Amino acid sequence: MQTFLMVFALFILVVLAMAIGYMVQRKSISGSCGGISSLGMEKACDCDDPCDKRKARMKKEQQWKENQIN
Repeated sequence: MQTFLMVFALFILVVLAMAIGYMVQRKSISGSCGGISSLGMEKACDCDDPCDKRKARMKKEQQWKENQIN
């Protein structure tokens, strides 16, 4: 039990230090320098012929955009 409490206290201290660092620097949290865009992909599904689930989702999104009130 003592080990658990020590690890938990350490975890709380690390989170507290991160919070203080964020407040002091006032920088927004940014993503990594890698990711999908570094692979040359514009979107998560970069297939030439998407699967049926993806086609249905794309059709639903298109219908939603067409029915959207501006």
